[in-house]
Amino acid sequence: MDNNKTPINDEQWVREQADRSLARLLPRLEQRFSGAVDEVEWLGYRERLERHFPRLFKRLYGLYGGYYDFFYHLESIVASATEMWIARSPELKALDAMRGADPYWYQSNRMVGAMCYVDLFAGDLAGLRERIPYLTELGITYLHLMPVFRSPAGDNDGGYAVSSYREVDPELGTMQDLADLATELRHHGISLTLDFVFNHTSDEHEWARAALAGDRTHQGYYRLFPDRTLPDLYEKTMPEVFGEDHPGAFTYRTGIKKWVWTTFHTYQWDLNYENPEVFNRMLEEMLFLANQGVEILRLDAVAFLWKRIGTNSQNLPEAHWIIQAFNALVSIAAPAMVFKSEAIVHPDEVREYVSIDECPLSYNPQLMALLWDALATRDVRVLQRAMQSRFAVPSGCAWVNYVRCHDDIGWAFANDDVEAVGFDPDAHRLFLTRFYTGRFEGSFARGAPFQEDPATGNARVSGTCASLTGFEKALEQQDEAELELAIGRLLLIHGIIIMIGGIPLIYLGDEIATLNDYGYDQDAEKVGDSRWLHRGAFDWQRAEQRRDRETVPGRVYQGLLRLLQVRSHNHAFARGDTELLDTGNPQVFGFLRSSEQSTVFVIGNFSERSQRLEARRLRQMGMRKTMVDLFAGQTIIATQELLLEPYQLMALARSA
Repeated sequence: MDNNKTPINDEQWVREQADRSLARLLPRLEQRFSGAVDEVEWLGYRERLERHFPRLFKRLYGLYGGYYDFFYHLESIVASATEMWIARSPELKALDAMRGADPYWYQSNRMVGAMCYVDLFAGDLAGLRERIPYLTELGITYLHLMPVFRSPAGDNDGGYAVSSYREVDPELGTMQDLADLATELRHHGISLTLDFVFNHTSDEHEWARAALAGDRTHQGYYRLFPDRTLPDLYEKTMPEVFGEDHPGAFTYRTGIKKWVWTTFHTYQWDLNYENPEVFNRMLEEMLFLANQGVEILRLDAVAFLWKRIGTNSQNLPEAHWIIQAFNALVSIAAPAMVFKSEAIVHPDEVREYVSIDECPLSYNPQLMALLWDALATRDVRVLQRAMQSRFAVPSGCAWVNYVRCHDDIGWAFANDDVEAVGFDPDAHRLFLTRFYTGRFEGSFARGAPFQEDPATGNARVSGTCASLTGFEKALEQQDEAELELAIGRLLLIHGIIIMIGGIPLIYLGDEIATLNDYGYDQDAEKVGDSRWLHRGAFDWQRAEQRRDRETVPGRVYQGLLRLLQVRSHNHAFARGDTELLDTGNPQVFGFLRSSEQSTVFVIGNFSERSQRLEARRLRQMGMRKTMVDLFAGQTIIATQELLLEPYQLMALARSA
């Protein structure tokens, strides 16, 4: 259907049709459901339905309005949302009401994220409950658990091939264990975050099994083709994602004699969102998770949801409409939950997913990549330019900022930002890969390439934050001066993500300077995947040193605690504005955080040499001669110039 030729772009028409549709739909819903809850509760639900229905109708009509039975599907989708809302617990409905009074709760300066694998951090879900005191000590208020759902044994893409959205991996526990954990986390002020892998399922999911058994209804849940005619047309304009796993985007299944769309791995079947039943079934899975107590849902692989011949089948308008329709339904049935997007695409396309009506939260892969770029080059110009043009997000939205995660580090920055400061983008990416894999003379990093192309040298990088910032090399050489620099680098880049605006996300283990785990290569299921270099089991013995400032873990942990305290105790970091500044020194990155109550000037030296800022430049940026460095707890007097030590981070506020 060509949506440009339909009335979908006529806002008045859409509103009129939405009003008429809801007027027909409400009596049927009330007859079916209103008796299941008390009258006041139903009125609150009805108010949300009326408020969000116009945008829901617009997006569903844009996706499915060409179907003869569109209104049947519309009613079925709203009925599913209503059923899931009725099943929601009183405690979660109370949370819905609280979030209604504070809709931008995730912008608080007390939001601090952490992420981990359950088994590697605590063994299982019950063990994780016992580790909640460690999280609260660190000030964590947002916990992202890597995939916990049942998935195939062996190849399962690290859990991203989901066999059931309603069953937990038996080695981790049960769905009841997960719900109990969510409740206990919430009682400690921690919001649970989970991945929602909704572009594809495992080929062992019950829907895929039914499709393989010949069930035509479930074959319609996926994109299946009897021959190569259409797959060949699609692939003419589509890049390969995991070419080393299988060529193209399709896998032949002999049992049904069909080609299956498998964007990522052969065992991950892409869902067919052109089928409105798929949208409805996935809505039910999403709201089921909301009803277990999930407060932030990370939407995986959002760029790939919709396919069209003649395009690269990424970031198409319909992909946004699907998410926006889900957003409207969650706003109706589980408003305490918000979406976070995961789109490792061009920075401009990442920002397209960020809005109140789509994903209020989004990973910021560009900031992550450019922090590592600035450390390697000792030059902040690309970082500064990119953040000046691309850091701003719509009101009510926020970045989730990180220095590394469970995955590899890819150089996801825009070529024009690199070219603007005189670098060749391709050569620059090769340099960064060589630098962080220790192949560049003078590099402080100890990382490994991931999915390296032997012909071009292109690769992404694996390694823990500590090993990539120089700890491993310094400890090998027993060089105390190099160790000081490594500590400075780790605290500097974490300080930036903590203070720049948004939610800082710490990969658990980085706070105690965990080093690379080279033992992964002895495991047959992990060999060859260098990402396991930074996915080792959490070292609780090392964590015991976190309060001892004489140890490396203690120095890092206490430094991070101090950075988090600065953030949580200053109003400038609470929903304040971020203004990127030119410090006049290409080695020094700077920005202002400001609110009505206070202003903080954050500057960081990305060099192992001392750097100076002219006092007159500081005055130009609104600073006085006498300032207080909130991080160091010292009064700074800069009459002529301000001196920054190697890798020093300052959070400067006006002296009282």
